[in-house]
Amino acid sequence: MQWLNGLIDLPWWGYILVVLGFTHVTMAAVTIFLHRHQAHRALDLHPVVSHFFRFWLWMGTGMVTKQWAAIHRKHHARCETPEDPHSPWTYGIRTVLLQGAELYRKEAKNQETMDKFGHGTPDDWMERNVYTRYSAGGISILLVLAILLFGPNGIWMWAVAMVWTPFFAAGVINGLAHWWGYRNFECEDKSTNIFPWGILIAGEELHNNHHTFGTSAKLSYKWFEFDIGWMYIRILSLLGLATVRRTQPKMVDVPTKLEADHATLQALIANRYIIASRYARTLRETCAAELEKLAGAAKLPSGLSWGQMKRWLKQDAKDTPEGERATLQTILQQSRVLETVYQMRQELTTLWERSAMNSEQLLNRLRDWCQRAELSGIPSLQQFARQLQRMAVPAAA
Repeated sequence: MQWLNGLIDLPWWGYILVVLGFTHVTMAAVTIFLHRHQAHRALDLHPVVSHFFRFWLWMGTGMVTKQWAAIHRKHHARCETPEDPHSPWTYGIRTVLLQGAELYRKEAKNQETMDKFGHGTPDDWMERNVYTRYSAGGISILLVLAILLFGPNGIWMWAVAMVWTPFFAAGVINGLAHWWGYRNFECEDKSTNIFPWGILIAGEELHNNHHTFGTSAKLSYKWFEFDIGWMYIRILSLLGLATVRRTQPKMVDVPTKLEADHATLQALIANRYIIASRYARTLRETCAAELEKLAGAAKLPSGLSWGQMKRWLKQDAKDTPEGERATLQTILQQSRVLETVYQMRQELTTLWERSAMNSEQLLNRLRDWCQRAELSGIPSLQQFARQLQRMAVPAAA
């Protein structure tokens, strides 16, 4: 009766390692295949790799590719509105965190979502007759295999694998990554980076970066951030099994360029969130000093910090919450420097938003902006203007 204990006998930590290894491959399949390849077309995968991921996800999760891609695309298109399939700002953080899988299954039954957002996903014989038709078949086979290989231990190992992805992907990422964490960029939703080390959920932790650059195959941005999913993509690329189509926009500094030109304008428009972040960073000491002066003169609202001011500088005015606008205006009225810095930042918005102005008109406005920054008498603003005029997009872009 030894076979009842399974074909493989491991120490207790061995079973844990097997489960962690299985769930990690599953999360890699979710982020590389479902998310970056299928939903956003940020990379192309070799057919062998693509089908391996499809098979693995069928066995390990029972998820249907078209449903996952359609729901995620709708999430981006309707982010944090009542039509968002899983927004914690609509359903509540507790609901999304603990019942994210149920929200996913509910939206998967919405045929309008499938028809509008599910285009371009696999539609071959295997998808129609196996993976979609018998979506629960794979996880049933996995349970049998787990018991056959590991005996009674296979039951809890299978159960952990079944809970892992719905909790972390549907709960933590869809919920916590729109509720708590740090933000590199003030994009138009509330997405956050949960941790700078994208290992546990294969890079999906860097969610604010992803929502800022939705079609990028790479989710890390700052030097200290690590996206293990991107590492796997680079390995696949070196092996000729993947082709990266898009990553985050880039800028180069051209020291010899002393005046803004069309290359500067192009870099500004393509890198709006990066420019906004750099603006806040460059003006940090100036703004912090002004806030300290206001605090010393008892003209600063209690509880206000540089962090709040930094967020306002990164944001377009339309994205500043209604409840914060009165406080912001009160502060700006108390300081000419802060008012100048904030208004100059908002003028940049008119340069990168799509408007009726042609490129020559936009360039003239950019040059005027740089000239007024130079005449502002604010050293850090002058420094930013000089840096901005040297910016250009890489030659290969």
